[in-house]
Amino acid sequence: MLSGGRKSSGMTRRRRHEPTSRLRLLVVFTVLALTAISAVQPISAVATPGPAEAREWWFDTWGVPALWAEGADGRGITVAVIDTGVQASVPELTSRILPGADFIGNGSDGRQDFDSDSFSHGTAMASIIVAQQGYGGIEGLAPAARVLPLAVPLQGVIRSGGAATPNATPAAIRYAADHGARIISMSLGESVYQAEDPAPCSTAMQNAIVYAIAKGSLVVAASGNSGQDGSPVDEPGVCLGVVSVGSVDEQLNVSSFSSRHPYLTLTAPGEEIATLTKVPDEGFVGSGTSQATAMTSAALALVWSKYPTETGQQILSRLLNTALDRGPAGRDPAYGLGFIEPGRAIAAGVVVADKANPVSSGVQPLLRLASSASVTPRAKAPAGNAAADLGAVQVGAAPNALSGQVIATAAAAAFFLVTAVLAFLAAARRRRIVRPEVSAGGPFLDTSGRTIP
Repeated sequence: MLSGGRKSSGMTRRRRHEPTSRLRLLVVFTVLALTAISAVQPISAVATPGPAEAREWWFDTWGVPALWAEGADGRGITVAVIDTGVQASVPELTSRILPGADFIGNGSDGRQDFDSDSFSHGTAMASIIVAQQGYGGIEGLAPAARVLPLAVPLQGVIRSGGAATPNATPAAIRYAADHGARIISMSLGESVYQAEDPAPCSTAMQNAIVYAIAKGSLVVAASGNSGQDGSPVDEPGVCLGVVSVGSVDEQLNVSSFSSRHPYLTLTAPGEEIATLTKVPDEGFVGSGTSQATAMTSAALALVWSKYPTETGQQILSRLLNTALDRGPAGRDPAYGLGFIEPGRAIAAGVVVADKANPVSSGVQPLLRLASSASVTPRAKAPAGNAAADLGAVQVGAAPNALSGQVIATAAAAAFFLVTAVLAFLAAARRRRIVRPEVSAGGPFLDTSGRTIP
């Protein structure tokens, strides 16, 4: 697990997903953060949205303007962003952010970003999805969608002293499902290890995911940024029913930091992604499976806005069954089922939409179990799994209540194959986008500052 956040008393181990970079070392508490300094880059005119030094290349790759022209712009779709909160006062986001909820204990409605890092993780992820074009030319992939912001107690999140909600992330998932979120986006995760955790996904988390899927939502989560550090299993990405997302660069090569997993679902753009921060007229360029997760959630919003009467599972089947298979035939740990292609998903016929997909098939036993009970049952693995019922624990219930999250799932076999490697906790390679005092051929320069240039 990699993060630039700081660990505070009472915070969960769950972190935002951002990758390592390479040059100098910074120490934040006990966290090693690898950072890099880059030179000022010349400004050149580009047609693609985004600043010239970090153009939004996926607009060209996917032909996004044409998709919008065909009515696939995210209209009518609500995407829940479970993160540090979203700064709704940022002009490019204001009209697209709904009132949400605060599970940190700060008393907000989710429309305030409590990230202590100026990167502003929750705001950055929301900008990938719904930003209206403004500062830096940054524009969201699904600009007509809406974001439901749900703030949870992640590492590096500022707390005002209120008590965090027990099992905050599962509670946020349930809240999202109950408040109209068709897509639940989680650019976060917690590494779990065989030596410390009996199984990869907690009862509370798996139950919440099953609940959301039963309500018709799609659940998307980052695969992790430990591709160079042993690729430990990450929750909630490993949980049954979750679309686990890895990162690729502009050439569609898997990012070196992107965790490799046998349960990986898809890959999406995750390198050189320009995002907004909670400070107006400020942005960053960064890379990570966080960004790839937000990108996948936005792509699902595009497809769903084109086919609003289809079920979540049909929309997911469209995306999975039209993915560009860049790796070995079939599912592989680096690409999963392939690179997402929203245009192909939109163009696909009903047969593709109704075709089975492994994410939906894998969670079916738990959905059947949930539907047969009067209340949401404690999640168990399908019959025949030796790790059928391994209990549950709470995470982030209150200060001094930290513990690993555990549950049996069908993915447990893959979990026990992973070597118990301690991953570095590292900051994203990020470059601040700032307005120069004297413009040199354009309004933006790539420069260093307090954070990584």
